[in-house]
Amino acid sequence: MAADLTFLSLDGDGIGPEIMAATLGVLDAARPYITREVHIERDEIGFATLETMGTTITGDVVERARDADGVLLGPVSHNAYPLQDHGGLNPSGVLRGALDLYANIRPARAWDGLPSLSHTPMDLIVVRENLEGFYADRNMHMGPGEVMPVPGVALATRKITEAGSRRIAEAAFEIAMQRPVRKVTAVHKANVMRLTDGLFLDTVRDVARLFPEVTYEEELVDATAALLVRDAARFDVIVTTNMFGDILSDLASELAGGLGLAGSLNRGPEAAAAQAQHGSAPAIAGMDLANPTSLILSLAMLLRHLGEQVAADRITAAIAACLADPEARTPDLGGTLGTQAYAAAVAQRLGDI
Repeated sequence: MAADLTFLSLDGDGIGPEIMAATLGVLDAARPYITREVHIERDEIGFATLETMGTTITGDVVERARDADGVLLGPVSHNAYPLQDHGGLNPSGVLRGALDLYANIRPARAWDGLPSLSHTPMDLIVVRENLEGFYADRNMHMGPGEVMPVPGVALATRKITEAGSRRIAEAAFEIAMQRPVRKVTAVHKANVMRLTDGLFLDTVRDVARLFPEVTYEEELVDATAALLVRDAARFDVIVTTNMFGDILSDLASELAGGLGLAGSLNRGPEAAAAQAQHGSAPAIAGMDLANPTSLILSLAMLLRHLGEQVAADRITAAIAACLADPEARTPDLGGTLGTQAYAAAVAQRLGDI
């Protein structure tokens, strides 16, 4: 292992600065359990740089992210940004493309003491392809994947490649090998999109043959949405294309207790970014009401990815202890603690474990 770790912290918009401060506080509490020195570098994205630099993410930030061991990425208000030719880039999409963060790993689990909307116990991971599909801001080498040839007619191009499908499938099976159940479900709509999802499924099947220890199955995306509600316990690792993964992971997280509890890690061959799964919630920005659990869990995922298992496990266990205690929750979960007080409670329990 390298002597030190460097994380680039990017607050983002809305509640981003608040939940980032909370997350960095938990990271400070975890330092005794991290085997390497951790250095935090700070920079700005979103509306902050749009006002000062004319763009929501600069090339310098991208290069600093490339040089870092990991990125802590706060939520952004990209729906409120101006058009791209006026500087309104989606920082998340830009970093995913520039750093080749092809895998978006999104766990969804039920927590002791909190109600789950799923009818059966939930502990699953959605492994989402991150750079192809219908995401028009990142699926082409040059130019967007959407066009309007004449007024009133808009077309979207969905790109699926064998190479992209293979490496996301390999990531899913490797994750499944680390879990007790060892099961992968490929989610698709090949009964309608025969060429694109057909290519995706053929490639996943090829990869499945390399992992005989893993149970493999396939489900249609609409059936998967229904089954998540009725019987989430049947799923272990779900692997799917970009847009399906985005939708299903939000559904799974909401069933498990809400997007505020949903960690997320974007990872590639040489880089990784921890990112809250939810949005920037501008309506409560600056009010110390935001639940920082999602970003804190994402930090734990980043640490685990970098080999810091002990610190990651302690952070996750500390969060579980707080969520199990009605007096140690944020208002969205029926508690009374503000953003920073909740982070302090997590940090306290982290040391007590």
